[in-house]
Amino acid sequence: MSDTTIAGTELTSQYASQVTSDLERNTKEQERVSAEITALQEQLTALQHDHCVLVNVQQVLGITPAPLQPAAGPDGAVVPAPRKKASAGAGKRTLVKQAVGTQSAAPSEKSADKKPMQKEAAARAGRPTLVELVRGHLAEQSDPRSAADVATALGKAHSERGIKTTVVRTTLEGLVAKNQAKRTKQGASVFYTAPGTAE
Repeated sequence: MSDTTIAGTELTSQYASQVTSDLERNTKEQERVSAEITALQEQLTALQHDHCVLVNVQQVLGITPAPLQPAAGPDGAVVPAPRKKASAGAGKRTLVKQAVGTQSAAPSEKSADKKPMQKEAAARAGRPTLVELVRGHLAEQSDPRSAADVATALGKAHSERGIKTTVVRTTLEGLVAKNQAKRTKQGASVFYTAPGTAE
């Protein structure tokens, strides 16, 4: 009976040791994946900001966006285009500079497409930009606000503008990049404050 008890104790100790090491490994893996998710979320936010900037430049230039055709793989599955690692941001800036240079190179060209844009720009001339609205809203608040909070408040105050949370989040990240707002994380949530606000 004592042999059975000793064998049971050794087996229990082995299982306990194995479970403890598995838990440690699991915790470390969770931390690693969480760090990757955070890094990817930041990359996504930066890409969304770049996309908004490029879309705005495209609208200013009056360029009609060409439909994007995803590449198909050998088995017919859609395969995304490969990423360019070497200075992707510099390439975007070059494209923007070239597009702006093209616009200034031909100022005498007048097209029917520019007239509606000019009317729309004139109508918006008296309105503050979304960046100004977001910056002003943060300056008025004493507590940190999430992108959803800011979008809801601005949506109520400016219902005619159709303000979306994703656009507000991108705007907030742009302000953080320019040191015109501060970002703090509380768990999985991200909150923003004006630079002078005490945390």
